[in-house]
Amino acid sequence: MVKVAMLSKWHVHAGGYANMLKNSGKAEIVAVWDDDAARGEAWAKELGAEFIADLDALLARDDIEAVICDAPTTAHRDILVKAAKAGKHIFTEKALAPTVAECLDVKAAVEESGVTFVISYPQRGRPCVQFAKKMIEEGAFGKVTLVRTRDAHSGVSGNWLPDYWFDKNAAAGGAMMDLGCHPMYLLAWFLGKPKRVTGLFTAPYGKPVDENAVAIAEFADGALGVAETGFISAGSPQTVEIYGTEGSMIAHGEDVTFQSSKYSDIHRGAFKPSLPEGKPAPLMQFIDAVANGTGSPAGLGIDDAIALTELLENAYKGDAANAIEVID
Repeated sequence: MVKVAMLSKWHVHAGGYANMLKNSGKAEIVAVWDDDAARGEAWAKELGAEFIADLDALLARDDIEAVICDAPTTAHRDILVKAAKAGKHIFTEKALAPTVAECLDVKAAVEESGVTFVISYPQRGRPCVQFAKKMIEEGAFGKVTLVRTRDAHSGVSGNWLPDYWFDKNAAAGGAMMDLGCHPMYLLAWFLGKPKRVTGLFTAPYGKPVDENAVAIAEFADGALGVAETGFISAGSPQTVEIYGTEGSMIAHGEDVTFQSSKYSDIHRGAFKPSLPEGKPAPLMQFIDAVANGTGSPAGLGIDDAIALTELLENAYKGDAANAIEVID
């Protein structure tokens, strides 16, 4: 059993992670820390764990092997550097940090200590995404010319996200910094390092952060990536579209259509391919990696975390600087 500490219940996924750990039979939650003492004490009682108000004291505990970080995004760098220096394996909610500079501080601490680091990129494990990655690597699309990814929900328009979710000082942004991580990390995985990035964000419901957002990036050989997200869309399936010189793929959820001149006559139209099995949840991959000493799973490591922040940071800069207002 891997003994873990939960670092904050700030993030809306924290409760789900705790339940996953409790039900796994592979991990034991022994301690909770939270900068909100009342929230942390209540959660520790619920989990049957000890609440420790002093983060340094928690990290000094020899019986804690790993930490699960669900603290505010803007606090990640300081918390995770401390955790790495204390020799604790790290699982963190996305995004790793608001800026690449902060991410590099975490990377330095992780690499110096040799701890396992995993970031929560659950959509990389989806069957359709695993299929898409394999087809890109096999050249089934030819030269990839455009990738479009989308993940949106009704958290603002449906009024079900907590008010603190829109505090930029804690969250570092809005829809793109939160839900937009999913389409953004898929772009990075499919297309590599961006050459140019921009964004266009709006807030029709008046929140102090972006509620509706699109980022566009240029990658190698002129390929374009489009990442869409928002808190004001109902019934919006997770979408992946890939277009290239020799084929295409469109996935709405796990409903996939695919065509490629490598596998059939391109003029005969699309078909529904057989999809591989999905990957376990990143948290479970993390627990297995810690238990077995196998290191960070592919696609979920520190460099993958930095690649996401590079896109996010520049998309926010692009929204702030590059939009041209149309004047009547």
